[in-house]
Amino acid sequence: MKRNKPFSSIFGAVCLAMAMCLAALIGPQQTWGDDPTSHLKPYALIFGTVWDPVGAPMYGVKVKIRPADAKKAKWELYSDHRGEFAQRVPAGSHDYIVSTEIKPQKGQPRLEAAEVRVHIENDERQDVGVHLKKAAAH
Repeated sequence: MKRNKPFSSIFGAVCLAMAMCLAALIGPQQTWGDDPTSHLKPYALIFGTVWDPVGAPMYGVKVKIRPADAKKAKWELYSDHRGEFAQRVPAGSHDYIVSTEIKPQKGQPRLEAAEVRVHIENDERQDVGVHLKKAAAH
């Protein structure tokens, strides 16, 4: 006569198989791309707010950040619902230029902003405000 396996050993085997599948799905989490040591590298933070001409925060404005000695932006991001943005940059002594790109909405005045220069020392956080103003009529 064939004996059935006890319920507890089947239940244990199923739990072990589920745990192994879950571990395989989760795996090691990397947040900085392919370099497994990148999360250990020191960084600085440029944190800013984009303001409209009357001093209200602006959502959805494209923010570009580039090293001061570069012509092209290295990072592009958008301001959130509070007008805020944040970008990690390499730690050390560096200068960056923060600029915005905004497409005028139909019937709305064209907005422009001066570039903001940011100096980073080591692994600090620098807070900046990017103030948009109405563009001069041409």
